[in-house]
Amino acid sequence: MQIATRLRLSTMMFLEFFIWGAWFVTMGTFLLTNLHTSATQVGMAFLAQSIGAILAPFIIGLIADRFFSAQYILGWLHLLGSVLLWNASTAANFDSFYPAILIYMILFMPTLALVNSISFRQMKNPGKEFPPIRVLGTMGWIIAGFTIGWLNWEQGGQLDLTFKMAAIASALLGLFSFTLPATPPVKKGAKTTIADILGLDALRLLKNQSYLLFFISSIAICIPLSFYYNFTNPFLNEIGMAAAAGKQSLGQVSELLFMILMPLFFVRLGVKKMLAVGMLAWIFRYILFAFGDTAANYWMLIVGIVLHGICYDFFFVTGQIYTDNLAGERFKSAAQGLITLATYGVGMLIGSLISGLVVDKWQTPTGNHDWSFIWLIPATIAGVVTFLFLLFFKDQNKKNKPNAAGLPIQEEYAGSITTT
Repeated sequence: MQIATRLRLSTMMFLEFFIWGAWFVTMGTFLLTNLHTSATQVGMAFLAQSIGAILAPFIIGLIADRFFSAQYILGWLHLLGSVLLWNASTAANFDSFYPAILIYMILFMPTLALVNSISFRQMKNPGKEFPPIRVLGTMGWIIAGFTIGWLNWEQGGQLDLTFKMAAIASALLGLFSFTLPATPPVKKGAKTTIADILGLDALRLLKNQSYLLFFISSIAICIPLSFYYNFTNPFLNEIGMAAAAGKQSLGQVSELLFMILMPLFFVRLGVKKMLAVGMLAWIFRYILFAFGDTAANYWMLIVGIVLHGICYDFFFVTGQIYTDNLAGERFKSAAQGLITLATYGVGMLIGSLISGLVVDKWQTPTGNHDWSFIWLIPATIAGVVTFLFLLFFKDQNKKNKPNAAGLPIQEEYAGSITTT
């Protein structure tokens, strides 16, 4: 890959995740403290992400794989998104906030698949080339979190500024997207079918029994993940952690480190072990949150946050590479939309509904929450999912061959998407 192309893709990733991290981490605190909502309403706001993720494969299948170049779609979605984020920052109550964030997430979630698709289309070996580019996205999220903590927007009651900051960055990425490498639709001119229009081509991946189990596991493990995304920042602020958003960025620092090391882990461990390690990290993180505090057990909170790197990289990034390798050239965009549907869509939709109800249920008479009991619930769910995954998942597309040192390494998944 040419250096100029690598730099443009890296900048794209940086801005994509800076935008998301700029407002997403602290939205729960913003809603609870600035707009005085319930935890159930917080769950409803995060559920907007899931609705966007569910619609993403249809948008990608209809547009990016068939009619328009992916970089142009990415640009227009972010330009429209910048207006909606600015409107969300001026909302006076939940009723005016929710429509803006709902429409925004319907536009934003397809961009997660688009940036992956644009990147993968420029690569010959995604397993090696993708992590160094994706790591810039992690840097974007880190810098967004540190900025919020440094400017003291949480304690100062100024979290509306997070949405304004994200709106400006979204406008920048929208304009920058038009300079990205050309990523024309791979099925342009082909006969249109209902499956094409709805982005259902990628469903052929589910004929592969290994991938079907991965898909189901992705849905299930994202139910407890919703607890982390939706309520970690309110939890840390409630128990008195200063600059909580900045501290949470340590999770992305860890993500950055493991992203750099991912090619080594991917080769040595393979898909099943990578995914399993990510799931196990979720269990330990929630247990640490359940028993951590801002006094003697402060270290538990920090370790729980730092584990995010393993949680995210070993499961999500591995899953994206696994999906891309199985999809084949014609279905790459739709396949990325499919895994987005499973994780951020169906799984986190269920999780958002459950997490808000759980947090409201265990609110104390003083207005605080029984966080120890709350965090043990996602820990239990993650434990059950991990056990079943280890019991039933078999990577039937794995092939091994010796490397130069005579050790077995993981080949790319070149098997047919219809293999069972």
